[in-house]
Amino acid sequence: MTAELWLPWLALLWPLWLSRRPEARCPLWMRRSLLMLLGLLSLSYLHWRVTDSLNLSSALAAALSVLLLLAEGWLLLSGLLPLLLAWRRFSDGRPEADAAQAQWQASSWRPTVDVLIPTCGEPLPVLERCLRACSQLSYPHKQLWVLDDGGRAEVAELAAHYGAGYQHRPQRSHAKAGNLNAGLPLGSGELVAVFDADFVPQQHFLERTIGLLLDPQVALVQTPQHFFNADPVMRNLAMEAWLLPDEESFYRWIEPVRSGWDAVVCAGTSFLVRRAALEDVGGFVEQAISEDLVTGMVLASRGWKLRYLGEKLSAGLAAETMLDFVRQRQRWASGTLQALRLRQGPLRLRGLRWGQRLAYLEGALHWFNTVPRLLLLLMPLCIGLLGISPIRLTTTAVLGLLAPLWIALLLSTGWLNRGSRHALLADLPGWALAVPLAATVLASLWGRVQPFRITPKHREQGQGGIAPVLALPLLVLLGLNGLNLFWILRSLASNGSSSAGAWLGFLWGSLTLLGLLVALRACHDPAAGDPTPWLALALPATLHARDPQGQLHHCLAPIEALSERGAWLRSPTDLGEGWSLECLQIHALNGMELPLEPHQSLPTGNRLLLWSTREAAKPARERFIQWLYSRPQGWPERQAPPEWRALGALLARLIRPTPVPRLSLVPQQLEHPPARGKRGSESRSGKSPASAS
Repeated sequence: MTAELWLPWLALLWPLWLSRRPEARCPLWMRRSLLMLLGLLSLSYLHWRVTDSLNLSSALAAALSVLLLLAEGWLLLSGLLPLLLAWRRFSDGRPEADAAQAQWQASSWRPTVDVLIPTCGEPLPVLERCLRACSQLSYPHKQLWVLDDGGRAEVAELAAHYGAGYQHRPQRSHAKAGNLNAGLPLGSGELVAVFDADFVPQQHFLERTIGLLLDPQVALVQTPQHFFNADPVMRNLAMEAWLLPDEESFYRWIEPVRSGWDAVVCAGTSFLVRRAALEDVGGFVEQAISEDLVTGMVLASRGWKLRYLGEKLSAGLAAETMLDFVRQRQRWASGTLQALRLRQGPLRLRGLRWGQRLAYLEGALHWFNTVPRLLLLLMPLCIGLLGISPIRLTTTAVLGLLAPLWIALLLSTGWLNRGSRHALLADLPGWALAVPLAATVLASLWGRVQPFRITPKHREQGQGGIAPVLALPLLVLLGLNGLNLFWILRSLASNGSSSAGAWLGFLWGSLTLLGLLVALRACHDPAAGDPTPWLALALPATLHARDPQGQLHHCLAPIEALSERGAWLRSPTDLGEGWSLECLQIHALNGMELPLEPHQSLPTGNRLLLWSTREAAKPARERFIQWLYSRPQGWPERQAPPEWRALGALLARLIRPTPVPRLSLVPQQLEHPPARGKRGSESRSGKSPASAS
């Protein structure tokens, strides 16, 4: 075996060894060494692709071969750009926030804060959840303002109930940016916090962020977006325990990397900004669809500092249908690409340093990747339908260049991203998004901009199925790939061909077919059920109930999940007709007793219990809701499970039907899902009423 074959495989020992320790606890030189290795492997592969892999046997073959090379080259080189940005030392901001909070608490500075809540048509329970949490922020010097572009009388009443100011704009010009700018003159707070109407801040949000603004040059502090509910891809594939939303990678890897270049992205919600800085740049940029992104860039260009605090201090609602999920990404793509044409965008904005400009441009280039990704989906069709292989493969190239590069990427992705994403499964949404996003990117290049569209919150119960606009391109691609594989198999069977091109086409086409099937499954939304978010919280509890004779029993009933409406229990016994339920005592809440609707049957097994809606039960229910959403450290930082296990779970989901209806739960623990049949170490002593009084 020559050195050009065994050296790349020997180099793979380095990412394998690095994976023993989390990247955040490793010295900087380790990350840089891995970045250099990935860069060398990528450039070696690209050199071979340019010099020795093109199929030039005919004009059509040459055109297809060059097109594939351009697609691969774009994806590899654009993938090297974030690695280049990660060369610099960066932090997630938590150590700096700890020091700043201590310094602020020792000072006498207690700025007033205006809390702006823009809303336009969100369901009242969603808005009330946000208002309740904002009113319970522990920092006293604050004033809430509800900025209602929907103009509903019930929203004005809700704002008054929680002591918030209220404003309605009849004109509704410039969408969210216009709404925020119209709301700024209402207050006079030195600082301004912004929360979308579906977001719920933790009680200490302001205490954790104000300290970072002690530095008079700091304009804005951005915190992560986190979601209570699973996104449609996770939910529709029943993979909540195995997948992480793509926002995790952005807020745990991309934002910290960009903060190292003073190029933090303002995300539009869950941020704190200095009023003087906003006034310095003329408020939120109204010409941009992505007003948050562009406003942040303008602040940076004026010399203001933007800080990132990678601590989950709020949570909101993810898109609830796959169509809404796709449209949301289309709006993000259109808004980011529109910024390239604006004078306040990263190409034309004066005052940005080269590192800031490069970091902001990388965010725009990311959306261009959808076009070469779509080309990679289509390229296998050349082999079966046209009889042309767009790449010339040799065993030496596969073993010495292609395989080491992709194995290195598989080994390195999770480590570099600090456990926030998989290498392969993170691209699952991309299969469903490929055609819609590519169309959006091409339309944006042509000058067509997507209008600002609010992502709906809460769909009507009973709605389900798959949107035709999502299904049609996937079905067409599935049909073409099926036909392509048929011709490849026919060629292999009739000619006895064993050429590398034919087998490449079979493998490539099979993987594409599998990916398209997964995407089609991910696009099928189940019928909507309870719109209230349910949180997977495994907690011990005691159920208090009276039997038909009036005796009070105390039954151990471990909690599986909690929501504003009730609890999902593992019931130890059959409490049927004649029993009267009194309350559920949750041990983790200092023994808080939550009154229950009395007349509910509770058969053995996992069952739902509803909280009492009586007026006397309201104080306990309010305290519980405050704990449920606003407790400190309430949103854990999950680690992506091992990819091989997650792939196995995905294949099992494709083969085995998912039970319907099903409670969609995002795990709150850091552990991986238990093996089949293993339920943990919870007490089994509650199989029957334990005591009577």
